[in-house]
Amino acid sequence: MEISNPLQFLLALCMAGACSLAFYFYYRSWFRPQRIRRRLRQQGVAGPPPSFPFGNSLEMKRLVAEMKRRRRGRGREEATEIKHDYTPLVFPYFERWREIYGPVFSYSMGNVVALHVSHPDAVKEISLCSSSDLGKASYLKKTHEPLFGQGILKSNGESWSHQRKIIAPEFFSDKVKGMVDLMVDSATPLLTSWRETVELSGGTAEIKIDEHLRRYSADVISRTCFGSNYAKGKEIFEKLRALQNAVARPNLFAEITGLRCIPTKRAREVQRLNREVNALILTAVKEEEKEEEGGGEERRRPTQRNLLQAILGSASGSLDQCSDRFVVDNCKNIYFAGHETTAVAASWCLMLLALHPEWQARARAEAVEVCGGGRSPDANALQKMKILTMVIQETLRLYPPGAFVAREALRDVDLTGLRVPAGVNIYVPVTVLHHDSSIWGPDPHRFDPDRFARSSSSSTTAAGCRPPHTYLPFGAGPRTCLGQNFAMAELKVVLSLLLLRFDFDLSPAYCHSPCMRLIVEPEHGVKLLVKQVQADSSTN
Repeated sequence: MEISNPLQFLLALCMAGACSLAFYFYYRSWFRPQRIRRRLRQQGVAGPPPSFPFGNSLEMKRLVAEMKRRRRGRGREEATEIKHDYTPLVFPYFERWREIYGPVFSYSMGNVVALHVSHPDAVKEISLCSSSDLGKASYLKKTHEPLFGQGILKSNGESWSHQRKIIAPEFFSDKVKGMVDLMVDSATPLLTSWRETVELSGGTAEIKIDEHLRRYSADVISRTCFGSNYAKGKEIFEKLRALQNAVARPNLFAEITGLRCIPTKRAREVQRLNREVNALILTAVKEEEKEEEGGGEERRRPTQRNLLQAILGSASGSLDQCSDRFVVDNCKNIYFAGHETTAVAASWCLMLLALHPEWQARARAEAVEVCGGGRSPDANALQKMKILTMVIQETLRLYPPGAFVAREALRDVDLTGLRVPAGVNIYVPVTVLHHDSSIWGPDPHRFDPDRFARSSSSSTTAAGCRPPHTYLPFGAGPRTCLGQNFAMAELKVVLSLLLLRFDFDLSPAYCHSPCMRLIVEPEHGVKLLVKQVQADSSTN
């Protein structure tokens, strides 16, 4: 057929393209999710009704904003009262929906259908599932891609298995024991800085501890990854922190459409930071390769190789071909998992010890006994720190860094009699399980390390928890955190060294406000009054 008017043809083509795009958007954002929701409803799984195209996201934002207004409307004394049950403040929508629909319900975030699961039997089944049918949840994968890429924290299937085989052996307990001296060395600048600050302040200093602990943790990871101190990796950490803050808010357009190409101000900032972080890591990688090739006195023995060397040795190809992304993504993952979460856990732990001086005294007395004579803790000493282990375990119960264990049904899966359709993201609310009175007994919001008195030194054993699979500070199942032994050792080292030298009280300026920024952290930081412990032969 002859086209008489090219303009009309172009217009018709544009209209056809717009209709196709609209149909694609409708299919992804409503038709397909609605079909999944219908399958769940047919099996008795209810949930709040979604709206097009945002699902329940707008209601979630509204409830959070409403809770913030209510908190601001209260007096300062009530608003800053320390309550460890922060779930109603941070996740008010889950509290409301649990009351209405029970421990298993569905909701939607954009075009992603989610299944909230807090029933212990279902949680156990998820924890025991070793099938590849359950993978890492895809929600926010596009938003978080600049921070995690295709690294071990977000990958699935063969890619995840390959990365785990490379990284897991580097965090086995025998390797971690060899890293204790490194952790002690990393704490020296922190101890010196606090001692000088306290002395200059006349014996007692108010210190906002968060950034200090981040620098300590960053130094440990720098030495572990690159075999060098924090100064060399400082710029990487600062930009990764900025990148984390930039991607902390979900990009619903990217999640619904799968596109991240809209050049908003925040998108441009994320892209810039991502490019800069990638370039810095690749520079460090190339320097590492040159040191290895150069040999000489600086060359490390094979038994002393750092984590980056292990990744480089196992990555296929060369940096000039395809392995650069593999290395960069996993360096980002290790930085985030090993740096941010441990530093935040240490901050919560010191806050709780300052709030409970009796436990602070017990943990300090144990550290003095184990590290008598002014010795720094070694691997054997860490194993003897039962009280400090209990304190850390209880801290991770009350303030788990990860608020959820998230999985996605990559294929249809059975879960305690429920057929979960492929594409459903399953969320196990760790904070809910860790504060459940039916699991932990009366007063589950109270800080009580004695709950773990009968447990071993393992980081995941919970004697006070009737179903042990409901204690999830390091995740669950095959995807349990690879670095949990490393994290526990790092926490014991820094906390024992600080307790040996300093005494802690909460500052009157401390404002208790847990918030969600990828992990649960103190919104306004943790301010403590720090003074030196009375000098004696055991703490010099």
